[in-house]
Amino acid sequence: MSNPSSGPSGPAFRRIRALARHLGAVGLRITHWQKPAAVITAALSLIALPSSAAAQDIVLGQSVALSGPAAELGREMQLGAQMYFESINAAGGIRGRKIVLKTLDDGYEPSRAEANTRRLIDEDVHALFGYVGTPTSAASIPLATNAKVPFFGAFTGAELLRAPFNRYVFNVRASYFDETELIVKQLVAEGLTRIAVFHQNDAYGQAGLAGVEKALASRRMNVFAKATVERNSNDVSAAVERMLAAKPEAIVMVSTYGSCAEFIKQTKARGLLTRYANVSFVGTKALAKALGPIGSGVMISQVVPSPASEKYPWVMEYQRLIKAKGAELSYTSLEGFIAARIMVEALKRGGDTSREALIRAIESMRDANLGGFPVSFGPDDHGASKFVELTVLDRNGQVRY
Repeated sequence: MSNPSSGPSGPAFRRIRALARHLGAVGLRITHWQKPAAVITAALSLIALPSSAAAQDIVLGQSVALSGPAAELGREMQLGAQMYFESINAAGGIRGRKIVLKTLDDGYEPSRAEANTRRLIDEDVHALFGYVGTPTSAASIPLATNAKVPFFGAFTGAELLRAPFNRYVFNVRASYFDETELIVKQLVAEGLTRIAVFHQNDAYGQAGLAGVEKALASRRMNVFAKATVERNSNDVSAAVERMLAAKPEAIVMVSTYGSCAEFIKQTKARGLLTRYANVSFVGTKALAKALGPIGSGVMISQVVPSPASEKYPWVMEYQRLIKAKGAELSYTSLEGFIAARIMVEALKRGGDTSREALIRAIESMRDANLGGFPVSFGPDDHGASKFVELTVLDRNGQVRY
């Protein structure tokens, strides 16, 4: 005679159904209501699974330029984040789990970034982290949003990551609107009114241009002249001719280090007297190296403190780690380092268990203070910082304030 307690409506079978649901959550899908003994056997075969699952790596997916004209930006962003994750792993990781940053090369091209993002999502990364660029982010965010994967700490200040609000997008840096507002404020304070824009002919350039237009409009001014360069190109000949004809008093530059350096070299060689101002994405270290002595006086807005600062303990920690790598200090690698620090804090707050848990953990970081640097997220605010300051290059390629 069968035991009624083990039938489909009995308490034993209800316990088995609950066990089956748990097994499904940890990776074993039971497609038929098997005999209790069969289910129990399956459970026993996975008895160690929860502890082994807890020991699995926390994988973060990243798509950046590791080749091409913008490669230094991608390599620096990766370096800053990677060395901090390595330091956390060396100290035991997150509750025994190692953080793995899986980085794919997109060459700063949207189509490649999109393909990389599909691959990373298919590989079930915990989050997408530290992408570099507006056009590459623009191609990737819809995929992340559809898959409900957090898209965290991209190296871009474009508004498309900020408005309209997206539950899955988290920004560490200030926006291009914040940067261009401070740049325009400074230029106007210097008495300059003929303010032009040299920008990349893509989503990044349009984002920076929109910021300049907004800042000027608030002062009842318009952009004096515009010129463009194609992404991943240093052919600035047409832009140079346009600005030589217009003769602006200042040029706000929204492109990468290669094209900006070439533009500055050619316009200076041909006698254009103007004030050059760049947004942070240009890549300060690479621009300074490309320009050499002729970079003296070139302005660059920054969204993180100086990598040489002794004001913040965490920046000094960055300095120690970068020195151990045998690498040079840079604003870009420091930004990667900061993004990694904030990600680790969220993981420590319980964000390692699932993507939803990570989102809640990041949003719990209200008015956080990471070593003297204020960071604040919330359920309706996914922008951690509005820090912006202006710097100027000297004849030795050093940054001055």
